[in-house]
Amino acid sequence: MHKRSIILTCLSIFVAVAMLAGCAGMPAAPTQQNFTAPLVTLDSMEVAHAFGYWYFSKKVEPTKGKPDNVGAPLDLAFIFNVENPNGYPVKMESLKFTVAFEDFDLNTVSSMDTMWIPAGKTNQVRVHAHFDVRQSLLSLLVTGGFKLKEKGTNVWAQLEKWWTEIPEYSVPVHVNGGSAVFKADGLTKVATFKASFPE
Repeated sequence: MHKRSIILTCLSIFVAVAMLAGCAGMPAAPTQQNFTAPLVTLDSMEVAHAFGYWYFSKKVEPTKGKPDNVGAPLDLAFIFNVENPNGYPVKMESLKFTVAFEDFDLNTVSSMDTMWIPAGKTNQVRVHAHFDVRQSLLSLLVTGGFKLKEKGTNVWAQLEKWWTEIPEYSVPVHVNGGSAVFKADGLTKVATFKASFPE
């Protein structure tokens, strides 16, 4: 009987220790006090697609299709690191930023793809930004006229410079006004970021 009592006592202690160890290994629950916004940084930028520099006005008759004002496309891919410093998983719900060539904001892009970032880990997200000569021309004419005059250049010369030199990574491309929305157990945090490539 005494032997059985010792075995039961030892077994109870073992179970209690195992339960305490299990609780100690459990991740902390998200609270407003311990929820830190993840860190978003630009890892790299890639020229995904480039088709040279060209522009046709709608006065030019195409070989096929209808004439229109159309220019060369340019597709850039921005690869971001998203680091979760929290002791629990966090969901990224959206990411948004403006792309500038040199000092000229040209396009605001966003990603609504959600992803979970594990506790203490870093994920990567790739966001494509599409440009074309026509839309960039309109943007420059509306917002960049004075800056172009200050630089001693014109809209066509500036566009040609970008479309021929960005594929060679010789023009600075900036990520401005970046923001990413993160959620954990009903709580929300917004991380802001900016970057340049090349640095």
